[in-house]
Amino acid sequence: MQLILNDPLDMHLHLRDGEMLHTTAPLSAHSFSGAIIMPNTIPPIQSKEALLSYKQRILEAMGSENFMPLMTLFFRRDYDYEFLSNIRDELSAIKLYPAGITTNSEGGVSGFDIEKLKTPLEAMSELGIPLCIHGETNGFVMDREAEFVPIYEKLAAAFPKLKIIMEHITTKESLQALDRYENLYATITVHHLLITLDDVVGGMLRPHLFCKPIAKRGEDRDALVQAAVNAHPKVMFGSDSAPHPKSAKECPGCAAGIFTAPIALPLLAELFEAHGKLDNLQGFISDHAKKIYGIKPPKKSVILKKEPFTIPKNYGDIVPMHAGETISWKISQVQ
Repeated sequence: MQLILNDPLDMHLHLRDGEMLHTTAPLSAHSFSGAIIMPNTIPPIQSKEALLSYKQRILEAMGSENFMPLMTLFFRRDYDYEFLSNIRDELSAIKLYPAGITTNSEGGVSGFDIEKLKTPLEAMSELGIPLCIHGETNGFVMDREAEFVPIYEKLAAAFPKLKIIMEHITTKESLQALDRYENLYATITVHHLLITLDDVVGGMLRPHLFCKPIAKRGEDRDALVQAAVNAHPKVMFGSDSAPHPKSAKECPGCAAGIFTAPIALPLLAELFEAHGKLDNLQGFISDHAKKIYGIKPPKKSVILKKEPFTIPKNYGDIVPMHAGETISWKISQVQ
């Protein structure tokens, strides 16, 4: 049994920079046609010069692969129409982080006063630049995303022409908000479709399953699965594949992030098949994102075969999700 996925897209990807970039970029570029690249590098991507330089480093690191890095800026309140119009042709989205809520987000937004955000968000609305948001408060860890939903709704109502992407949603409350506002969309990761908090801390601590937003309850995971496998047109795949060296994961103060980029498609095929919805994977992995973002990525066909595949124990210095475990699908060919 085989499955062909056309132009797979990863609408939320961390490639990092420096030496790690040379490990991560080829792995994503091999099996995806394009990806939204996160800007929370060190230092963050906040200027046209930084964006173009980072894009060039990605292109060099990925080698001859047919792949489109879709670049983003790290949100700043002082972005205005003139600045954004000058970079619009190179820009696919702007990513907003609440300050200090996740990896390398210390320069993010504190407080969500609409008036203080008005200048960049009005310019983005006029220029058709989507706003991607890591939607968490600094409250109790299990409630952070649900507590952020009113902020999503406030922004959606105040800027109705602005496409707002609720990144890596993990709760049923976020899904409900998605259906209340025309300009709200969402990405869902493969790991949030597969695990709950019990998988992370219910037995021995599993640091390679620790991420932010943290995995939630079974009912939240099940709601996400139903939206994904039943082809909800406003949800799309975003891996939030977030590599860290093994030393930063297997230590006190474990870094948040799960590395799934090279195994995401086989894991998704396994999940969608289990629900009898393989035909809907094409929409989740590509078609919805093309329509939402209005993009035309390079043509690529990824052929998956139903055949046992043992996930490598590591990719360089990065340990992937389910390292050493065997799954039922594998990538057999890329055209």
